[in-house]
Amino acid sequence: MKEKKPQDSLVIMSELVLPNDTNTLGNLMGGKLMHWMDIAGAIASQKHCNCPVVTASVDNVSFANPIKLGNLLTIEAKLTRSFNTSMEVYLRIWGEDLSAQYKYLSNEAYMTFVALDPNGRPRKVPDLIPETDIEQKMHEGALRRRQLRLILGGKMKTEDADELRALFIKE
Repeated sequence: MKEKKPQDSLVIMSELVLPNDTNTLGNLMGGKLMHWMDIAGAIASQKHCNCPVVTASVDNVSFANPIKLGNLLTIEAKLTRSFNTSMEVYLRIWGEDLSAQYKYLSNEAYMTFVALDPNGRPRKVPDLIPETDIEQKMHEGALRRRQLRLILGGKMKTEDADELRALFIKE
């Protein structure tokens, strides 16, 4: 299985925010945004592993700035790390008022996807090799984020979280 680089998984997806996508305040609905994020994250994951994927988790999605009716939404998604059968994807969401020529960061999130074999069982994914300093930092942080997800999901004990031990256990 050939290793890949984060850039190999890059997805840039744009949508125009239409009336049916907004709430009564004229802002993009959070659920609609998460729907588009799920699609972009799944595509990035599939580009990495070349097989179907399912969403395993969504980390804290921070809503910094609303995206207004008529604005352009752009999602950038790419892998930060691959594990055995799962992949962490970092997503940045931009809003853009095209007439005012103003682009702004709206949201950021991490999502985890699991690769599936033809029988619907988890399958091994290629290694991810970071290239830039930023990619390396995100790659290193992914292990801590993964351990935190596993602890919060009840799948790991705090004492087994080597990367997070100092946060939970006084030595």
